[in-house]
Amino acid sequence: MKNNLWIETLKALRVMPVIQIENADDAVPLAKVLIENGLPAAEITFRTAAAEESIRRIRQVYPDIILCAGTVLTKEQAKLAVDAGADFVVSPGFNPKTVQYCLDNNIKIIPGINNPSLVEQALEMGLSALKFFPAEASGGLNMLKSLTGPYSNIQLMPTGGVNLKNLLSYLAIPQVIACGGTWIAPTDAIKNHDWKVIAKNVRETCSLITGDEDGK
Repeated sequence: MKNNLWIETLKALRVMPVIQIENADDAVPLAKVLIENGLPAAEITFRTAAAEESIRRIRQVYPDIILCAGTVLTKEQAKLAVDAGADFVVSPGFNPKTVQYCLDNNIKIIPGINNPSLVEQALEMGLSALKFFPAEASGGLNMLKSLTGPYSNIQLMPTGGVNLKNLLSYLAIPQVIACGGTWIAPTDAIKNHDWKVIAKNVRETCSLITGDEDGK
C-alpha cells in the first residue's frame, strides 16, 4: 500500500477490527465473515503464537483485505508481520528502537501514545498517524480533545474501551481516522466458531457508522 493510501483507507473504514486468534485454522473463516458483512479489514494481534501464520493465511486467500499486525513490541515481530503479508504494524506503546527499525526498513507503523511527550517523540521521528491507547483508561474523549488542541496535525486511531456506545463520539473528533474495534470479533466467539455473532457485530458496526439503522 503506497504512500498515504493506507491512511486514506483507514479513514474510509472508520473501524479496524482488533482480533486475537488462538488457532490459525480460524483465520480465513473469520476474514470471510468480516469481508462478506462489510468490513474488509483486520488487525491480528501478536498476543498469540498463531498471529504470524494467521496473517499469512488470510493474505494468501484474500489478497485485497486491509491487514495489519497489532501488539507489535519488537523489531523482530515487525519483520515477521510484514513478511507474512501485513500492510502495516501497530504497537501499543512508543518504542523508539522498534519505530526506527520500521522507518529504516520502509515498514509502515502506527505506534501507541497517550500523552503529549509521546506525541512529540512521534512527531520528531516524522510520524503523525498514532494509536491512542488505552483510550478510555487514558482519559477517553476528554484526553483526546486535549491532545488534539496543541497537536492538530496528528491522525489518531483510539483503541481500548471503544465500543458501540461511544464509537460515534470518538469518530466525531476530526483527527480520529478510525477506531480499533475489539468488540467485533471476541476471542470466545472465534474459538467457538460463532460466525453469526461476529457477522452481526460487523453489520451493527457498519450500520452505526453509515446511519443505516436497519442494517443489512
